[in-house]
Amino acid sequence: MAGSADHSVTLAHRDSHASITAASIRDRSAREEQESELLVPEATRGSGAGSRAIAEESDLYRTCFERDRDRILHASAFRRLAGKTQVFVFPDDHQRTRLTHALEVAQVARSVSTALGLNVALTEAIAVGHDCGHGPGGHASEDALSPYVDEGYDHAVWGADVILTPLNLCTETLDGIRNHSWSRPAPATPEGEVVSWADRIAYVCHDFEDAVAAGVVTTDMLPAMVRSRAGETRSAQLHAFITAMIEAARQNGRIGMVPAVAEALAEFRRFNYEHVYLRPAAQQQAHAVIQVLQALVEHYADRPHLLGAERAAGVDAGSKAALRVAVGYVAGMTDRYACRQAVALLDWDRARLPRGIDV
Repeated sequence: MAGSADHSVTLAHRDSHASITAASIRDRSAREEQESELLVPEATRGSGAGSRAIAEESDLYRTCFERDRDRILHASAFRRLAGKTQVFVFPDDHQRTRLTHALEVAQVARSVSTALGLNVALTEAIAVGHDCGHGPGGHASEDALSPYVDEGYDHAVWGADVILTPLNLCTETLDGIRNHSWSRPAPATPEGEVVSWADRIAYVCHDFEDAVAAGVVTTDMLPAMVRSRAGETRSAQLHAFITAMIEAARQNGRIGMVPAVAEALAEFRRFNYEHVYLRPAAQQQAHAVIQVLQALVEHYADRPHLLGAERAAGVDAGSKAALRVAVGYVAGMTDRYACRQAVALLDWDRARLPRGIDV
């Protein structure tokens, strides 16, 4: 590092010449005022420290939703998404993981929110956090873990109400995460609804691209409706779907999609289910995931002391409470760690592990 001539500031480069007008620097309250003027009336405004379960002091420079986004990005639950299935268990180097999926959702959602004049920071916070409740092995983990919790295991609800609770996020952020799935009630904010659409747009497009690269399907198999209305490449498809959302808002003032393009998205998703998600190999993979995860939950529930003193405090072996604690622990595992634990603790036959896992 190199100091300036008057030694009043330390610079990264000796030839640094970048400068700004110091008087123009805006603190959080000034930024909130400007934000209120720039956003559309329906957008969600940040205020001070935000509405949180535990009251906090506001940050000098960051809005409450920017703090939420940053907390999620630095959370271990977010980092572990790098080791969790999107479509292919323990993906190859260029296949998506839950983490790269979350980042792609954030990009799509940001593009839409920016054009619509919504709160981009809230949109990003919901997007990067929306899948933090996913267990290892993709959606098969929900089938595996649901029998052990009374309300069933829904990754959206679990992520908001269990995994991310220690971060003390704003109620609007948690609501968007909790309700991003289309099977859930609509989110309370327009930013949350944008993420619901962005999630579907992102996974439909990138799951198809990964499946083509893996030789599971070919571009020629794509339905004619999808090719004609959205294109054949991920870039063209994302452009078509994002534009169709913006145009729907322009025409009707609603968070949705132009019907003709929405029909293509629905057809695209049906194609993926038939040829990618529900193909026999994927079903076999899901069955193997379910067996591994359920065996681990039952093992830990009978031996809660293995989960550490903090988790096991006041929990009786084999109790409903032990099952719930075990579910939380197993749900947090990456694909590789879950399979390693099955081999190490349960002497699991490697031939019965999900294909693609190298333990």
